[in-house]
Amino acid sequence: MLSVRLNNRRSNQQGSALAIALVFLLLLTLIGVTAMQTTTLQERMAGNVRDRSLAFQAAEAALREGEAFLSQAALPQFNNTGGLLAPLNNPGMVTTWEAHNWAANSRLYTGNLPGVAEQPRYVIEELPPVQTAGDTARFGALPEVGVYRVTARGVGGTADAVVILQTTFRR
Repeated sequence: MLSVRLNNRRSNQQGSALAIALVFLLLLTLIGVTAMQTTTLQERMAGNVRDRSLAFQAAEAALREGEAFLSQAALPQFNNTGGLLAPLNNPGMVTTWEAHNWAANSRLYTGNLPGVAEQPRYVIEELPPVQTAGDTARFGALPEVGVYRVTARGVGGTADAVVILQTTFRR
């Protein structure tokens, strides 16, 4: 009689454990897929931040090299070649740096920055001279000071990450 009762209990089961296990498996799969999508998005954001940081550091290095170039004793002629731009004939005209041909008319950074898609470049513009501020009654006519604008373009780990920095240099 004992064996008959066990068989009756097995026949009363409807397979609910299987259905519950499949629902839990589906929920765990959805949680896992969502977690992977979030992780992938965060990895891409971190990579973009790294690329922009590399581009910024490259542009900063080129900017400092341009300032060091201006610190030398004698400067060459600014004739719109080799990244040395003469003053604009039209003062209202503004250079669009995104459209500037960096490969044709700029100075290449002399160092070697690892991890960037291309080495940074810079351009130096000669601006109109500025009168030195001071007491002209006491010292007489004061000399004019040369003013230059250094614009540097750095590229990060990919060609899509580009940073352009500018500084004004007085000498």
